[in-house]
Amino acid sequence: MSAADTKAAGPPVPVPPDPQAIGKSSPDDDAPRVQKRKRKKGELLPYFLILPAIVAIAAVYLYPLGKTVVMSFQDMGRRELWTGDPAPWVGFEQFTNILGDSEFWWVTFRTVVFMAICVTLTMGIGLLVALLMRRLSTWVRLVLTACLIAAWSMPLMVAASIFRFMADSDYGLINTLIAKVVGEDWLGHNWYLNPVQGFGIITLLVVWGAIPFVVVTLYAALTQVPKELEEAAALDGASAYGIYKFVTWPVIKPVFTMVATLSVIWDFNVFGQIWLLRGNKPEPEYETLGLYSYSKAFESTSFSQGTAIALITVLLLSGVAVYYLRQLMKTGEVE
Repeated sequence: MSAADTKAAGPPVPVPPDPQAIGKSSPDDDAPRVQKRKRKKGELLPYFLILPAIVAIAAVYLYPLGKTVVMSFQDMGRRELWTGDPAPWVGFEQFTNILGDSEFWWVTFRTVVFMAICVTLTMGIGLLVALLMRRLSTWVRLVLTACLIAAWSMPLMVAASIFRFMADSDYGLINTLIAKVVGEDWLGHNWYLNPVQGFGIITLLVVWGAIPFVVVTLYAALTQVPKELEEAAALDGASAYGIYKFVTWPVIKPVFTMVATLSVIWDFNVFGQIWLLRGNKPEPEYETLGLYSYSKAFESTSFSQGTAIALITVLLLSGVAVYYLRQLMKTGEVE
């Protein structure tokens, strides 16, 4: 072997890298990065779409809530409101005065009892009507649904005026019907002299206005119950109650719980129905927490005390709101 052959058979000389190629990647390596970048942009799009709604909610709710919290630690009266002078800070004095007042606890008890009765009647009657709608013919169900929607869309002032006329002591329909059954002693009966009877009329108005939403929502949930499961349970000898308890109820329970939670929040904050039925000036016996807060703020001109009562109401309902959100998230996980 010659020297030329040895040189030819030696190891290859390494080629120096191209300076222009340093730092560059192949098109195959760039493809995942581009897809990842596009995916990140797509994930942020929903947040940009709901951003205007978030800003509007913050402007409408967060600012008044923050102002309420600040005023509850002050002593703002009529003079500070008219002159614009800063109200003096009193710390927790407003809360201690409210929580130490027996009237506040009576109003709270009255509100809770009123709310419990309204929610129980609303959910019970709504569930019964929703179950009845499953057994009705199509055209009867459509007519009933149209009537429910019409009642639901009726303005509160109109509904309150109708119920005021029905419970009128001289020309009311309720007194006329009772007088035909019991006797003419009921003619001229004033339902609002007794707060228990007066709250009965108010409860009828609240339940009447809330039932359409409950019925439509629960009927929509009932349509998701598999009919084959109910038929199988019936073939196995289960009674109508057994079919409802073990087949129907587990399916509609999440929706029922959410609607009941919303009813608790709405009925706890009832204001307009009592205000309108009592002629825009409810007696102290008809005050719930919302009306009690309004009375303290605008009739007693103790705005800080009224805001403190409103803040306590928010804190009382926060537990219900958290429970509602938990049920909502559980429903989303099931779906």
